[in-house]
Amino acid sequence: MGHYRLAETEGAKFWLSVLTALQNRGLKDVFIACVDGLTGFPDAIQAVYPQAKVQLCLVHLVRNSLRSVADKDRRAVVADLKGIYQAPTLAQAEQGLETVAEHWDHQYPSLSALWLRHWERVIPLFDSPDDIRRAIYTTNAIESLNSVIRKAINNRRIFPSDRSAFKVIDLAIEQAAKKWTMPIKDWKQALNRFAIQFEGRLPLSLH
Repeated sequence: MGHYRLAETEGAKFWLSVLTALQNRGLKDVFIACVDGLTGFPDAIQAVYPQAKVQLCLVHLVRNSLRSVADKDRRAVVADLKGIYQAPTLAQAEQGLETVAEHWDHQYPSLSALWLRHWERVIPLFDSPDDIRRAIYTTNAIESLNSVIRKAINNRRIFPSDRSAFKVIDLAIEQAAKKWTMPIKDWKQALNRFAIQFEGRLPLSLH
């Protein structure tokens, strides 16, 4: 969607400039933004697109949850965390969070605290039916593309100019795009749900 030179500190001001540029180029609406906890990004999204729902990437949240967990406990902790993010309703997710606290707070007090700290960015997931949840719960697709770009850059390491670096990035994305042959799982069902949930905002040509 564009090249942006990252600021030394990626705060709300930087992300606001990126989103404003995208808006000026024609990005008229954002339904749901799945983010990975970048400082200032959620606030910037809702400043430019006030109707957007900002959802924290649950894969990142689970990964961060496990940083302080001993290897011998990880399987059990993951099983309890699934009681939160795989819960069918918000009430059941809240019960799952209580279970995590009961089982693990004595040993890993930061575990439930991490989820509580980000809870307002977790609960939007439960506003959506399963069809949409499967499409938005993670930023893994973006992470995969980022890894392709990193590999292309690391293979060259030194670039005579920004323009030459951008050319390598564009070529890497072009090559990666040729492999995008598999449709997103259950995408048609999700698209129909989007049309209902965001009535009047989804262009007719898309559903």
